[in-house]
Parts: sequence; structure tokens; C-alpha cells
Amino acid sequence: MPTRTARTAWNGSLQEGSGQVELSSSGVGTYDVSFPKRAADDADGTTSPEELIAAAHSSCYAMQLSALIAEAGGTPQALDVTAEVTLGPDPAGGFAITGIALTVRGEVDGLDEAAFRQAAEAAKAACPVSKALTGTTITLEAGLEQ
Repeated sequence: MPTRTARTAWNGSLQEGSGQVELSSSGVGTYDVSFPKRAADDADGTTSPEELIAAAHSSCYAMQLSALIAEAGGTPQALDVTAEVTLGPDPAGGFAITGIALTVRGEVDGLDEAAFRQAAEAAKAACPVSKALTGTTITLEAGLEQ
């Protein structure tokens, strides 16, 4: 399997500085980062490590779940996955990712709600990004579209 690379160029101090994160492997873009905007309610056009983790987790989870649905005998028609990554104070000092909330809604042929939820829980445990984030509490809300 290939290795993927991102690069960040940072200038200045934490509070006054800013940077750009480049998705180097894919070349799909360079995005502004800033600590004050990272910690603000309004990101104002900048991304953050937490948003990038949310993107990685939601996409990885969707891929893993689609595979497990097929293994369970279902056919995924559509999966809508959201990952909410929360940054908060770390009791040991500084900041920490305090939790990740995954939400998935699926349109799936061949599985009932219970089988879908079982696959969803298994995907949460098996997703490589979930495995990488084992030091963080990850919750899941899963349901089929009616």
C-alpha cells in the first residue's frame, strides 16, 4: 500500500502566525490554517487539523462500512457519513481531541436495521483511521433511511 503525504508551511507564532497545509500526494489543494481560527466557532475559510481528521475518518469509515455491508450480504446504495471532531482542553495541559462523533445514514438493500447497525459498529472498530485514533472516545449513531 502506498504512503500518503501532506505538508504544512507555518510562519510566525501560535497566536499571530498562520500556515498552509498542502495535500501533497493527491495534489488536490493547499488550505490555510490558523490557530485563532482553529479555536474559534467560525473557521472563516480556514481548515484545521480537526477538520482534516474528520474528513479522513468519515471517508475511511464509509469505505469500511461499504465493505462490511457487502460481506453481510447487503448492497449499499448510499451512505452519508459525518464525523464531528471536538477539540478541548487537556487536563494534562494544552489541548486534546476530546471526542469524535460518527453519524451514518444508509440506503442499503438486503439488510434490516439490526444487521446494518451491526455492520456499522464493526466498521467503527475496523476502520484504519478509527484504529489510529484509539486514544479518543469515538461514538456512533447509525440508521437506515426510511
